[in-house]
Amino acid sequence: MDKRFCLTWIFFMIMICAFSQNITSVEFKGLKRTRSSFLERILKAQVNAAADSSIIALDVERLNRLPGIAKATVSQTKKNNGDINVTYTIDENFTIIPGLRVSTAANGDFAFRISLFEFNALGANHLIGGYYQNEVFSSYGAFIESRYLFSNKAGLGVNFQNNNTFEPIYFDNQTETNYRYLNQLFESYLMYEFDFRNRAELGFSIASDDYTYEDGELNTSIPSELDADRINFRTQYEYINLDIDYQYVSGWRSQTDIQVLTGGNQILADNLIINNDLEYLTRVGTKGNWASRLRLGYASNNDSPFAPFIVDNQVNIRGGGNVVARGTATATINTEYRHTLYEKGWFVLQGNSFLDLNTQRQVNERFDSSFNSDNIRVSPGLGVRFIHKRIFNAVFRLDYGIGIGADASNGLVFGIGQYF
Repeated sequence: MDKRFCLTWIFFMIMICAFSQNITSVEFKGLKRTRSSFLERILKAQVNAAADSSIIALDVERLNRLPGIAKATVSQTKKNNGDINVTYTIDENFTIIPGLRVSTAANGDFAFRISLFEFNALGANHLIGGYYQNEVFSSYGAFIESRYLFSNKAGLGVNFQNNNTFEPIYFDNQTETNYRYLNQLFESYLMYEFDFRNRAELGFSIASDDYTYEDGELNTSIPSELDADRINFRTQYEYINLDIDYQYVSGWRSQTDIQVLTGGNQILADNLIINNDLEYLTRVGTKGNWASRLRLGYASNNDSPFAPFIVDNQVNIRGGGNVVARGTATATINTEYRHTLYEKGWFVLQGNSFLDLNTQRQVNERFDSSFNSDNIRVSPGLGVRFIHKRIFNAVFRLDYGIGIGADASNGLVFGIGQYF
């Protein structure tokens, strides 16, 4: 029995060796700024390894996810001995991206944010950049991130932000009092890919929070100045299974973010904040794309009026206004249909119809308060997208949301990138 098993195993291994195909070379065509050595390091299909079509297909998806690549395709050439030459044809993105966001501040003043980011620094898809914002007060920030700094699985990110904003705070969920909010933060975090579809981040930040009364009716039980020096911890898990073909995206994505805020005192107490975004996108015919997002958020500190979740044009409800409400738990559904109206060369014109829904648990309220009609916001609308296919995230978005309800508002919302 043992001898028969050994002979069978030897025969099986000989057959595998006889019929297996190895990769003899990996080549890249079309590269201008991206380094081939960087791509070779992150791909799973390596020279002298067995040619596995499923691994090569995943590598194509991996390339298409990189900010520096607009579109990647692959071809395989079989040699006389059966081995394979693999050639990736790359259509690169332009990745030095300026940004501009124009809006109305919470006090009615003109507000803007400008930014400049390089998403393919040194040809290795490192991110480096920063922003300046004027929203009543001046803010700025700087970011460096390298997802594959240590290996094809592990990387590092750091950032510093000095955010100085005009924040409406709602006492008794109705009375609006305006504070100047200064948040200074240094953050560092590790990034790790478990496999092609699952990755995580783990980091900490040192931060200071300062609130200073500006105007409005001051609640006698709340000081005019509050501050807290914090050490915060954050972890993030992301599942991503997306097929990207220029402006068309299909598949699933789920991202869970957990923050623990320590060092609080009194009203600015310690807090546990949990956010989850679940997205589903699918192709509709040859020119359509339907996208939906479910966003859930929870904060453990239900007593402080300085609540983390807001209702805002740029966050969850298009046309809803700027920081019109705050809550300690939130649920948002955004769904939209994107249709390519015109496409030629690098330019795409997309039409968009959408429906946004949001509800929040207000401060000192139970979860069932989220079902009160006063806390539910509904905003359908139409929009347009101007897209450059070969510039990373070059989607210029213009939406008009029409609020439904007695106290609902309408509004035009401009931004860069798809809403989600």
